[in-house]
Amino acid sequence: MRTVNAVDLSPQQIKDILTKPPFDEVELSEGVKAGIKSVFGENLAAAQVVERIVADVRRDGDKAALYYTRMIDKVDLTPQSQEVSADEIEQAIGLIDKDVYRAIKQAVANVKEFHTEQKPKSWISYREQGTILGQSAIPLDSVGIYVPGGTATYPSSVIMNAVPAAVAGVENIVMVVPPARDGSVNPYVLAAAKECGVTRIFKIGGAQAVAALAFGTETVPKVDKITGPGNIFVTLAKKAVYGYCDIDMLAGPSEILIVADESANPEYVAADLLSQAEHDVLASSILITDSKSLANAVQEELTKQLAGLERKNIAEEALQRNGLIVLAENIMKAIEYANISAPEHLEIMVREPFQYLPYVRHAGAVFLGEYSPEPLGDYYAGPNHVLPTGGTARFYSVLNVETFMKKTSIIAYSQPALQAAGEDIIRLAQTEGLTAHANAIKVRRK
Repeated sequence: MRTVNAVDLSPQQIKDILTKPPFDEVELSEGVKAGIKSVFGENLAAAQVVERIVADVRRDGDKAALYYTRMIDKVDLTPQSQEVSADEIEQAIGLIDKDVYRAIKQAVANVKEFHTEQKPKSWISYREQGTILGQSAIPLDSVGIYVPGGTATYPSSVIMNAVPAAVAGVENIVMVVPPARDGSVNPYVLAAAKECGVTRIFKIGGAQAVAALAFGTETVPKVDKITGPGNIFVTLAKKAVYGYCDIDMLAGPSEILIVADESANPEYVAADLLSQAEHDVLASSILITDSKSLANAVQEELTKQLAGLERKNIAEEALQRNGLIVLAENIMKAIEYANISAPEHLEIMVREPFQYLPYVRHAGAVFLGEYSPEPLGDYYAGPNHVLPTGGTARFYSVLNVETFMKKTSIIAYSQPALQAAGEDIIRLAQTEGLTAHANAIKVRRK
């Protein structure tokens, strides 16, 4: 993990090291390339693979979706066995650790309580001359949530996507998750889905799952919006189907940026940097501090803590690729640099963290103080963990209840109100050369 002194850098150099493209196609491993060739008979880039799969599923429905599940995930399913049954869910709940299930229920309750505060209200405003204006906040009819699967266990992804949709009032919440080699779905994921009110669950992953949700198949229903994290193929597929349905965002690798002063505990700082580095070799972990002694102590802690991690190799490579310590002149400068980066997760570990909160403009989520580590937000506190990455926090928001709602304007004018406004509307319509627009007002003014 390299250290740079911001005093020695130009503003452009600082911007270059703290920013990266919001979404960039990654270099595929040799193993993935070999897998692609075994399925398609030729070497293709990820975008070409996704284009083929999306087109095939759109044209052939279940036949194509099941084919790619068989070829890529090595699981042979039928249209009937592709959907998780009620019996499978009940069996899964019987298998899981009861203390973990209790923790899942508490996490669901926390997330539900937080997101209930976000729910927008419909409103009506009564104006002069009988004018009525308003706005209806309406939940989407159906949404699809993508949950990573296979050998992975991500009940938190279920919670963070399904609970806001349920709070919004979405009636049909369809979940897709890649199956394990034996055709099963992780029992903790199924238990979380039941607690969150997921309507239907399908054993399907990758680009074929996104295409199935976007266009519908004989068994998978078409949805209005797709949310949830995934690998490069999932992200590219969401990009490909946008417009046929809505999506949440195009998410890149995980990021954490910590602003810390000399009062910060280097053990805590190192642990939090590693909490993101273990996600992916492309993950980004950055510390910005005005204390050289803290920077040195964190480097030592990283070496010490890496040795005990199960995902040591991944975390170590992530730190080598994208790990960075920036020495700033002072904490206000550190906050300025954090805003340039616009990180997914921003931790502020200084003596008076709330003092600097008003100056934070660009971050997916902000964690204040040494007892607010990033995993608290990932699993339990209540705010959503689906956050903008790659600097897109400058214009994207965290996943929230409004993600699963739309707004419709309400307009009702009385005859006197239209009479008073009519001349202005006619002038504006005629200025734009839209005489039929103008006439729609004129015929009501006779």
